[in-house]
Amino acid sequence: MKKLVFLGLTACFMYAGEMDVTIKPVNNEIYKNECGSCHFAYPAGLLPSSAWNKMMSNLSNHFGDDASVDEKTFQTLSSYLNENSAEKSMNYKRSRKIVENLNGTIPDSISKMPYIKKKHKEIKENLITQKEVKGLFNCTACHKNAEKGIFSEEDVNIPNYGKWEKDD
Repeated sequence: MKKLVFLGLTACFMYAGEMDVTIKPVNNEIYKNECGSCHFAYPAGLLPSSAWNKMMSNLSNHFGDDASVDEKTFQTLSSYLNENSAEKSMNYKRSRKIVENLNGTIPDSISKMPYIKKKHKEIKENLITQKEVKGLFNCTACHKNAEKGIFSEEDVNIPNYGKWEKDD
């Protein structure tokens, strides 16, 4: 019995302090290589499929850049993004919240998502637009474990500000 209690306590301490994965991390190497070569490879669960489809339909003008890919790569990327989009990832907290806050909109970028804007509304604009962050699109500037799918408030560290602590 003592051994069982010891093992249980050990397991609790091993996982204490670990943060919850709140969105499905990227698990597609083609997507990581194609999209991640220019910017953070955003988890597909940050946008609904309608927004991903809108974005993929205009890769020749992807936020001012030509991100065109060959047909096979296009199909691979589109399939991955649609199969893992926000509405298909409802078992993850952030994806679920993103879908719940859409209100019929099809935003053309992650930084225009109603839920993303809502989550960042308390952060002063100058902290978001500073050169070290640049904007809401640059998740990894503040969310240090974004690549692991961790977008919790406890994990936010804003450049030139520090750890984010919500005023209660």
